[in-house]
Amino acid sequence: MEDIIRLTAVELGKKIAAGEITSVEATKAYLDQIGRTDKDVHAYITVDTEGVLKRAAEVDKMIQAGELSGPLAGVPVAVKDNMCISGVLTTCGSHILDNFKPVFTATAVEKLLDAGMVILGRTNMDEFAMGSTSETSYFGATKNPWDLSRVPGGSSGGSAAAVAAGSCAVALGSDTGGSIRQPAGFCGITGIKPTYGRVSRYGLIAYGSSLDQIGPMGKDVTDCAALLSVIAGHDEKDSTSADRDDTDFLSALTGEVKGMKIGVPADYLIEGLDPEVKTAVLRAADTFRAMGAEVEEFDLGMVEYAIPAYYVIACAEASSNLERFDGVKYGFRAKDFEGLHDMYKKTRSEGFGAEVKRRIMLGSFVLSSGYYDAYYVKALRVKALIKQAFDKAFEKYDLILGPVAPTTALPIGESLSDPIKMYLGDIYTVSVNLAGLPGISLPCGYDAKGLPIGLQLLGQTFEEKKIFRAAYAFEQSFRNEQRVSPLVENRGGLPAEEGGAE
Repeated sequence: MEDIIRLTAVELGKKIAAGEITSVEATKAYLDQIGRTDKDVHAYITVDTEGVLKRAAEVDKMIQAGELSGPLAGVPVAVKDNMCISGVLTTCGSHILDNFKPVFTATAVEKLLDAGMVILGRTNMDEFAMGSTSETSYFGATKNPWDLSRVPGGSSGGSAAAVAAGSCAVALGSDTGGSIRQPAGFCGITGIKPTYGRVSRYGLIAYGSSLDQIGPMGKDVTDCAALLSVIAGHDEKDSTSADRDDTDFLSALTGEVKGMKIGVPADYLIEGLDPEVKTAVLRAADTFRAMGAEVEEFDLGMVEYAIPAYYVIACAEASSNLERFDGVKYGFRAKDFEGLHDMYKKTRSEGFGAEVKRRIMLGSFVLSSGYYDAYYVKALRVKALIKQAFDKAFEKYDLILGPVAPTTALPIGESLSDPIKMYLGDIYTVSVNLAGLPGISLPCGYDAKGLPIGLQLLGQTFEEKKIFRAAYAFEQSFRNEQRVSPLVENRGGLPAEEGGAE
């Protein structure tokens, strides 16, 4: 039989629809790959093998009865562990929720189920999505399938690693400041952060409510377009979700970019950008020129203010969103305490990890009396100025092209020892969330160690189709150079002690 885990999600969906492969066979292939690789990669927190196979059998019956006909019916998918699924453990990678089973299901996940997809399990993540490396999870770090001594990026590192390791066909992640795009770049896959409001946030356990957005992660642009078509749309349970009908993103994959105007911010190409990353990104710009697009450098402005503004706003919202986790109604509760306030204090001290505590404290500080105007209000003004800078750029350009991260995947442990360095690694991604824009990450090269380099394409709000069109065109030109991780190439890969990158 054809190697199922090498098929894209859309290719697999076509074969399931044609009766060449069953959903049960596809699910078993991915469960086998999880069994081979996940003891080393640790992409998953929860996998319900029995329940998954039962669901796949039910889906096969519905497909055969003609009740399911979408392009992803029967396809196995992984879901980041911050999206609620009724009756299923949902932890956010945190000790404080390590026994939490919601009584409702996130709208985006409901749409996966309605489309006939099979949820393999819940993927690992930085605790409450706070981190850029997937090392802050209470359940242990996720490792990069390209090199097991390196991080997969974060916070959606589990979803990215699962796709890269061949242990799911596609996955859902969430992006607050780059948490889909950066791990996609580090793991050599494709991931899109949609426009704020394009996908319902109902059932997504919030980090920064004005910044969070659910999005797809897949092997290629077509998979991401197909999955976004499934999960996009208005939801009356989320007042910030947009009521739009332009959600057939597969129709945008024409491969034609002639006449498109693409801007490359000169601010993105200055000191701090790894030379190999810069070379790969500029080569991608040349590829677009060769395909007939107009590409030029320009000054975007406000780039140096994006990181401080983002962390002030995100941490302020986090300190508010996370105050509900107090040990009273659900989740972890400390055992030894005297009185209510002591219970709050000990539960939160024992339940939250160091990075989450750091961000709660920072957020509480910037919202406190005497500092609110000096920090939080000022950050909101900067956010508005960043949006204005992008609006001005999009008056001239269809898309903005740049790197996803300053470097390729970092060694495990390096970022946690220097949190400020970890924060600065988000320099190319956070402004997109501040402005509510859509952005995609896709592979554009490999460094001398064989690690993937990510290319980022940004568009104006609700112009995902332009992004998909350009990304698909570039992907076709890069297809002959694109590689898979050693864990897919070698069907199980290398043991952890041997590293992994070739």
